[in-house]
Amino acid sequence: MIRLALLRHGATEWNAVGRLQGHTDIPLSAVGHEQVARNRLPQTYGARVWYCSPLQRACQTATVLGLRPVIEPALIEMNWGDYEGHTIAELQAKYGPTFTANEDRGLDLQPPGGESPRQVQARLLPWLKSLTAMGEDAGAVTHKGVIRAILALAFDWPMLGKPPVKLDWRCLQEFRITDAGRPELLAANIPLEPKA
Repeated sequence: MIRLALLRHGATEWNAVGRLQGHTDIPLSAVGHEQVARNRLPQTYGARVWYCSPLQRACQTATVLGLRPVIEPALIEMNWGDYEGHTIAELQAKYGPTFTANEDRGLDLQPPGGESPRQVQARLLPWLKSLTAMGEDAGAVTHKGVIRAILALAFDWPMLGKPPVKLDWRCLQEFRITDAGRPELLAANIPLEPKA
């Protein structure tokens, strides 16, 4: 078994106004860059092998933290298809009850032209399994949708109702990955350290 620490990227302009980003390649905002730059990883995590989503908001976060990650396509955010660039309020106004019914599908919510959280899990599982074969503790800078998909795997959570653990998106989330490639939550909300 290995340990895997997950960190969400810093804030973007779209985060600030509640727009779904998905595969849209939005950079860190000035505020997001500044927030990331104030912190560093706890020392015990710095020596790990680090991976990163290919999207620039994740890559920029890794760079600001002083990491030289391996780019891993499996870590890209969920594809929100036709929903990308819109707020939830805009989608509710545009699609009405159809949007609410889609939300109520939990793991099987699938935006038109996009992917479901269950499909995100399916693309993550081979990568998680490959980490166990390498046998080294790892870290990854990724996205909220990816971390939620892994959390759902860890708890068999159908993504309906409240999540099993409330995650602070500014913190590290530590999982153990079994030899079969399944995640188990070890510790939630491990804070980054302020720079001296």
